Amino acid sequence: MATFTKLDSGSWRVQVRRKRQYVANTFLRRHDAEEWARDVERSIDRGIPVRRARPHEPPRIFADLITLHIDDLTEVGKSIGRSKAAVMEALKVSLGRVKIQDLTRERLIEFGKRRAKQGAGPPTLSIDFSFIRTILTHAAAIHGIDVSAENVRLARVALKRLDLIGKGNERDRRPSQDELSQLTEYTENNPRQFIPLGRIVRFAVATAMRQAEICRIEWSDVDMQKRTVKIRDRKDPRRKDGNHQTIPLLNVTGYDAWQLVLEQRIVTRGRGRVFPHHSKSVGAAFRRSCKALDIDDLRFHDLRHEGTSRLFEAGFPIEKVAMVTGHKDWRQLRRYTNLKPEDLHKLQKASQPSMEELIETLAAS
Repeated sequence: MATFTKLDSGSWRVQVRRKRQYVANTFLRRHDAEEWARDVERSIDRGIPVRRARPHEPPRIFADLITLHIDDLTEVGKSIGRSKAAVMEALKVSLGRVKIQDLTRERLIEFGKRRAKQGAGPPTLSIDFSFIRTILTHAAAIHGIDVSAENVRLARVALKRLDLIGKGNERDRRPSQDELSQLTEYTENNPRQFIPLGRIVRFAVATAMRQAEICRIEWSDVDMQKRTVKIRDRKDPRRKDGNHQTIPLLNVTGYDAWQLVLEQRIVTRGRGRVFPHHSKSVGAAFRRSCKALDIDDLRFHDLRHEGTSRLFEAGFPIEKVAMVTGHKDWRQLRRYTNLKPEDLHKLQKASQPSMEELIETLAAS
């Protein structure tokens, strides 16, 4: 009996179970999968050794290369993230029917201009072209397909000079203390607010943690003796799974992370998750509260930005800030570090000895 399963990549996985034999294969088209399954069943019935695989038809269009790329990653157990899957699907729609030999520099530039007219900004186009290059390079390296990523590089250069490809503007929005106090007071006095948003907002600033990370913490991840918490599968562009990191629960940003954890322990009785709420629900509650308070252009991720900046303002060196935020590349911390000019006076004052200390030093000498 043959069973057919359509994979997320669009390919068809066929499995044949007959007379205690099991054979499986993957095809780009269902028609090919059905034909192969019939051949396998006939071979098993006749006692003929089964061909374990049948070569795919040679890829003809760009969508075939996308399918090969996704299938290869799936085969070795590498999952495709939601954002990457969405980009791949969009590329199938917009560029998938183009023949491989027609992926010229001119065609790619035309694709970029069309995407820009449709509303794609420079960062979005940059991501698109990065994936196109990855797909072509993968096809050449893994399958020996005669394609080159050089046309992608040249098209990218051209689109960059037209200001259609580039980096996004770095946000420098920092909530004021008044805005944070308003959010806390509003949510804690709102009887319709089930989520302890005020506590979550303060915890986000105190720990510089992401929204999803906060909602993922289990009580088993909290070390009550060392006052630390383990963040599991922390976001990392090079390592998406198993990137666990332990961070201290500090009281240096104006909010006491450890005290907030103790408050949650009373609420949850130390069972399950520390903040047992879906991250999307937290985000929706945050946006509603900002709208009700007329707080303009503030995102939850800006709280991570604020917490990171406050760590620097507290005098922490960059390596210790990275220990809390999880940044592997210290250069990435620059975009989170929007120190105010007046704060430099505080840092200088904190680093200088007091008058009493100077007198004692002179007396000792």
